[in-house]
This record gives sequence, C-alpha cells and structure tokens, in this order.
Amino acid sequence: MKRTCVLLAGALAACGSAGGSGGGAAGRPDAMGAPHIETVDTARLRADTAATLAGAGTPQRTRPLVPPGYGTLRQDEVTVALRSGALLIKVTPLSESVIRLLAPDTYNRLHALAESRREEARRLAGAPDSELFLVSFFSYQPDVTYQPEDVQLSHQGRLLHPLAVLPLTPGWGRQRLQQQEQQTALYAFSTDIDLELPLLVRYGLEETDEWTRIIRRLETERAKVQARAG
Repeated sequence: MKRTCVLLAGALAACGSAGGSGGGAAGRPDAMGAPHIETVDTARLRADTAATLAGAGTPQRTRPLVPPGYGTLRQDEVTVALRSGALLIKVTPLSESVIRLLAPDTYNRLHALAESRREEARRLAGAPDSELFLVSFFSYQPDVTYQPEDVQLSHQGRLLHPLAVLPLTPGWGRQRLQQQEQQTALYAFSTDIDLELPLLVRYGLEETDEWTRIIRRLETERAKVQARAG
C-alpha cells in the first residue's frame, strides 16, 4: 500500500510538471523577434494541449500540440486540391494539429470559424464530436453543377462519407456555379482520422493522394515551430 501511494504521488507530480510547461511560451518572442500572438479562446487552447499531453483527444493526436502563434504556413500549403472537369475542389482540415502550423492571422481565422460552427456540426452529425474540413468548389466554366455529397475521404482502407455539411456561402444550395464562382461549406467527418497517415480525397471518380506530400511539409514546420517556441 505504501509503495502504491509513492507511485501515485510521483505520477501526479509528473502530470503537474507537464501541464505547467504549456503556459511558458506566452509573450515570448520567436527567433525573428516577433512576439507570441495570443489567440481567441486561449484558455480552451491550453486545456486542449494539456489534454493531449495526458493522452486524451481524438485519434490523430499522437503527439503534443504545438503552441499557436508560431507557424508560417499558408492555407494553400495544407490544402488538398482536386480537379474534376471544370471544377476545382479544395479540402482543408481544421484540426488544431494542422492549423496551429499556419501563420497567426490564418490560424486565428480558421480556428474561429471551426469553433463558431462546432456545436451545430455536432448536432447535425448526431455525434459528440467530429473532424471538421473546409471544402470549396470553384468553376472554370459557366453553368457547372456540383454534388456536395460526392466529396469523400479514403483512410486506412475505409471510405468515409460526410456526417454533415454546413454551408458557409449563400449560394451553396443551388449546387451550380458560374465561371470564376466559388461556394464553400464545412464538412463534418468521423473523428477516427489520423492526419499523420495518408489520406485520399475523392470526388466522383477522381481522387488524389496529395495529403501524403503535405504530411512531410507539416513535419518540417512542426519542428521549426517547436524551435521558435523554445
């Protein structure tokens, strides 16, 4: 019994040390001398990081989240683009493990977007949580139709259909685009997605494995962010 108590006390002390390390980056300048940028809902972000350190969270979080405000990537650098006829489909994961590697202004925008619609996504998907993706359709020709439900993900041998689609632009419901027009929505997928593993994006008969190349880019940027954050 005495040995069990000693082990438990040591484990609790270790957890306290890990949880306290996340707050030290606030206000610290990066390698270029720019100050760390606090983002919206900072308390939630710190709690989210602490939960990840403790082993909680969705399956893709196999490592601690980096602090926000130190990334430099552009949105297009973490976006899968797929061409189907006159359509260009773009798919951007909104997972914190990805968007925290983006430049601060882009991170703030995408984080705020995901948080503002997360409860609605849960309700429409009928699930306690979901993995959100930003999906857009763009047309190179006039009067082109698109099918929102044809956007699917193939991951670890499973074909994943969206659990819910939340329109962001007013013309989404027409499912028709004029030349140079774009329509955008949030897609809610199952949380059983590991974004550190290959992921195919499909639309109709077309598919792309571009995410495999993006994974390497994220790995490189993650190492840089950790160095900047100290």
